[in-house]
Amino acid sequence: MRWKRTIQLLDVHAEGEIGRVAIGGVPKIPGDTIAAQLHWLNTDPKGDELRRFLCLEPRGAPIGSVNLLLPARHPEADAAFIILQPDQAHASSGSNSICVTTALLESGIVEMKEPETVVTLETAAGLVKATATCRDGRCEKVRLTMVPSFVHELDVEIDTPHWGKIRADICYGGIFYALVDVGQINLTIEKANAAGLVQAGMILKELINRDIKVVHPEIPAISGIAYVMFRDTEADGTVRTCTTMWPGRADRSPCGTGNSANLATLYARGKAKVGETFTSKSIIGSEFEVGLQAVTEVAGRPAVIPTITGRGFTFGLTQVALDPFDPHPGGFALTDVWGPSAGEI
Repeated sequence: MRWKRTIQLLDVHAEGEIGRVAIGGVPKIPGDTIAAQLHWLNTDPKGDELRRFLCLEPRGAPIGSVNLLLPARHPEADAAFIILQPDQAHASSGSNSICVTTALLESGIVEMKEPETVVTLETAAGLVKATATCRDGRCEKVRLTMVPSFVHELDVEIDTPHWGKIRADICYGGIFYALVDVGQINLTIEKANAAGLVQAGMILKELINRDIKVVHPEIPAISGIAYVMFRDTEADGTVRTCTTMWPGRADRSPCGTGNSANLATLYARGKAKVGETFTSKSIIGSEFEVGLQAVTEVAGRPAVIPTITGRGFTFGLTQVALDPFDPHPGGFALTDVWGPSAGEI
């Protein structure tokens, strides 16, 4: 077979959320830093072509992410990665950090040491420390020390044609989020409501990005609201979450960067203290443990250092290839599977 391009993917999911890891065949990505490489992937036609090749049909699907393993630039990092999704390349992700850590250790790219292995991951948002509990050659769970997370603005009011005024917290947890209490859209976070939640999330994301401009004060390559995360708190203190993602789907995991952003709001409101932990539960019932490790500052703003603990599971090995005669090298998406906005691709 005379394939024009091949990329090897180790298939992994973290608490239900798919995060395939490109462990071979990744082309050289221009840029002196991971943030610069992220910018290239999101602005250069060749970067866009690579993302489409991996994330759109016929080689990709609306669900999940593809993580590009890259040579680390930071002297303390064991590996670097950037997250590719159908809409764009993203700077950071908790579930994908768990997937990447699991892939690195269980594939032998990074030596596994029992009972614990520490892997330092470099992302466009900064370094993420992954402490993996290992036994019998398996990565049993991963505890992430995330990048500093902070509040951009609390209780922002958004005028909507569907629900009137909606209040949202605009926060950063490795990427920017709009955090919305789910009761404002008259829904609950459960599997039966997934379609309604993602439809609302797509509407709110468009409205918020139209009216509110956010840029990381130290990393200009990270800008704009990436996701809307709906949240609720159960009687026992468990935080229920549903992060909504383009083209209109729900994160299957509780969402690491989203919970990091939410932790910043809890700290800002005096509802979380250093050393405390709580459980976050996803729309499918899977769980992360969320902790507040320390407080710090980002460009003079109060910030928190979150920890996220969850499990990753390998489930396959895929080789993605491009036939030189394939009429769809850049991939495609149709509204039947990808939703109404697929017509824009």
